[in-house]
Amino acid sequence: MGTRKPSRATVLTSCAVIVALGAMLLSACGSTEPRNLLDSIRNGKVILGTKYDQPGLGQRNPDRSVTGFDPTVSTYVVNHIADKLGVAHPRITWRETPSAQRETLIDNGEVDMIAATYSINAARSKEVDFAGPYLINYQGLLVRADDHSIQNLTDLENGKKLCSVTGSTPAQNVKKQLPGVQLQEYDSYSSCVEGLRRGKVDALTTDEVILAGYSNFWPGEFRLVDMTYPKDYCGTKDYDGKKVPNFIKAGTPFSTERYGIGMAKNQPDSIAAVNEALRAMMVPEGPNSPWQQALRANIGSANVDKMIARAATGDTYKFTPVPGDLKFVTPTPGKPCPAGLK
Repeated sequence: MGTRKPSRATVLTSCAVIVALGAMLLSACGSTEPRNLLDSIRNGKVILGTKYDQPGLGQRNPDRSVTGFDPTVSTYVVNHIADKLGVAHPRITWRETPSAQRETLIDNGEVDMIAATYSINAARSKEVDFAGPYLINYQGLLVRADDHSIQNLTDLENGKKLCSVTGSTPAQNVKKQLPGVQLQEYDSYSSCVEGLRRGKVDALTTDEVILAGYSNFWPGEFRLVDMTYPKDYCGTKDYDGKKVPNFIKAGTPFSTERYGIGMAKNQPDSIAAVNEALRAMMVPEGPNSPWQQALRANIGSANVDKMIARAATGDTYKFTPVPGDLKFVTPTPGKPCPAGLK
């Protein structure tokens, strides 16, 4: 018995089914085009990126809810924009955004925006656009509250063990300044915190607001120590495609980080809307603003009060950011080092 040749109608029907299935699969996988925050808010659904493993900044809880300063800022921003657009507050889906994946997740259209201890810098600004900054942050030390032998950075040279994440720039900076420090590199900051709690290490270094979140999560167990250069230092910085000498005066913070909200390139209306929402969150100026209330609730009022008091002592430290002011991203020439300073 011969094989009957399928009719033209059958072939066309089969092709239509294949095309439809293909479209369904593409839809299920999601678009690889970057998302537009304003369009997503108008459509009633947004995908927001944050960290899941940083108490006080961004943490996923056993009930699958997400809490912390960064998610609070993100929620305020999208709801404020929705109010301005005259639409309902959108349904929020949270997405974990590890540091190494942030730019890719934005570019592939997997998130509308990311607020996840996301420091604004020149290199990242080539790949994504930033609103903010919404927080000014400095490198700090976390030590046990009952350990009074560490009051400043140089105390680490007395046989102390300093913990940070493998390959992190903050830890390497300390090693250059204080070669006597015993640097212990762990795979995560939470591992460092556990090592600190158990007495396996004596201090942990990273962004102080991250440390403040851990300190607030375990009340009374830790305290924060400012990290400043203990002596005049002739470092280097990138400028005009090359490394140039840069003089750093004793007392200068080890690093200044400014957290921003990352979004896809070339969407100026979304950037402007987020900056306007951030500025609204900081009104009225002082402890009654939603911004400062969120910071106090998530990293502790004692830590916030310390930051404010420190900023009031001079020009070295700042507390209140200016959303939309990104002048700090533009590279500047280094400060010449005095003769004879290594």
